[in-house]
Amino acid sequence: MTLRYSVLDEPLIGVRSLDGARSRLSLPALFVALAEDRIRDFPALRPHQRHPWHAFLVQLAAIAMHAAGRAEPFANEAEWKASLLALTLDDPDGAAWCLIAPPDRPALMQTPVPEGTLSAWKNKLETPDELDMLVTSKNHDLKAARMKRSAPEDWLMALISLQTQEGFLGAGNYGISRMNGGFASRPAIGAMPSGGWGRRWARDVDRLLESRAEVTSKTGLCEQGGIALVWLRPWNGKDSIAFSSLDPFYIEICRRIRLMDGLQGISALATGSKAARIEAKNRNGVTGDAWMPIDVAAGKALTISGKGFDYKLTSELIFGNKYRAPLTQMLTENDGKEGITILARGVTRKKGKTEGYHERRVPISPKTRTFMIKKSTDPLAKIAEGRVLDIKKVRSVLWSSLATLFANGSSDYRDNDSITEKATLFAKPFEQHEDTRFFDGPLGLNDEIESDHPEDVRLRWYLDMAKRAEDILIDAFSSGPRSGEQRYRARAAALSRLHGGLRSEKTLPTLANYYKAQKDSKEVKHAQP
Repeated sequence: MTLRYSVLDEPLIGVRSLDGARSRLSLPALFVALAEDRIRDFPALRPHQRHPWHAFLVQLAAIAMHAAGRAEPFANEAEWKASLLALTLDDPDGAAWCLIAPPDRPALMQTPVPEGTLSAWKNKLETPDELDMLVTSKNHDLKAARMKRSAPEDWLMALISLQTQEGFLGAGNYGISRMNGGFASRPAIGAMPSGGWGRRWARDVDRLLESRAEVTSKTGLCEQGGIALVWLRPWNGKDSIAFSSLDPFYIEICRRIRLMDGLQGISALATGSKAARIEAKNRNGVTGDAWMPIDVAAGKALTISGKGFDYKLTSELIFGNKYRAPLTQMLTENDGKEGITILARGVTRKKGKTEGYHERRVPISPKTRTFMIKKSTDPLAKIAEGRVLDIKKVRSVLWSSLATLFANGSSDYRDNDSITEKATLFAKPFEQHEDTRFFDGPLGLNDEIESDHPEDVRLRWYLDMAKRAEDILIDAFSSGPRSGEQRYRARAAALSRLHGGLRSEKTLPTLANYYKAQKDSKEVKHAQP
């Protein structure tokens, strides 16, 4: 078997530049383009592959630059190629950077096979989406085996996706070290300055290099001489690599996979293992991952649920104290003053299935930026927590009003599952809308933070929520009782429940005082001769 598809020499990676032009680049040429911020996106990249690809490019560049003692990216393709080859001195012919190489040699993101043959490997994969992680391989979110006409870059993206974000999938199929357990996930959150892919890439490379000593001291990883490219080490599927032997920027693999070339193009062979590639179970995902939030009290990496990055979790991640922010989330003066966004990504995994790919972008307002740079977000956390609680209160009033409607005007509905489930279903759009606009929508958190009169913004938001709650309730009238007497009784009782709840000082005192002032003003006008 000869070496084929070298990312060091062949233009395998499709890119789209900022002017919209498409081209194909080698890995060294891509690093040059990223350093010059000329890349808009990667057309072949699938949504769930975005973070693994970004992390791979950042970690690899940081590994190469640290090994060469550089703080700035290399100047040209030749220097990048030389620096990458310097990481694989046992394979000077570049086998470790090829998609296909003899089984006893390393190939890109594929460990050498000690037995030197693949004859015992029986699991053949014909398409890159079969190889990809659980999100595509089990037909849950995307149908598998659809990519019949694939290119080498499709296999490259699938390999990186599988090897750096897959979890446990039954005996012999272990997951990565950078997540809290086999059924967890590898979510990522970080800051994204204004610019293209390269601007964020360069920024995150800098953050890794600047924080190397800190990460080493906190995790016990090797400051010098650690294993950086885990795929270079032969693996018989029985042994594990000690976590303490790894480099702080290590790029891992979790499965025994080898790509092959045939008459029909590239395919893959896979086999199981008796142990995880990296022994890090007791780390609970606390591995120095530059994009991974850590639950401080639990000492565990974040795992996202099927709700993804909803407004509650996202506000806690950005402003709260429950999670320790990853180093790429922390803002610096070099990020600029405008156009900064917090980007959160992740795939929700559960036993035998997934619950979707989640991505959220939160624009950072000027005042928020100042607080974040000073690492003094408690005032923002207080505002955000107050908003989360206020949404809950209004949603609760709306829910009870809907339940009253569906119970024909009665307040005795707590033990009726049909009514409570129906009320929950009809109340859902209210919270979904608030989720959508929580940070940067009309009357959202950013408006309140930036306003010179935040109390006015908050009141207008209350009034808007109250109006939408009433609209949702009225829209639900058609699904309530239909007969004359029951219909009028149910609608009147539901509206009374809603208006009474919104005017109660126990719900939103500011809103209650506003309604009271409005009522008093009307009474004064009517009393005047």
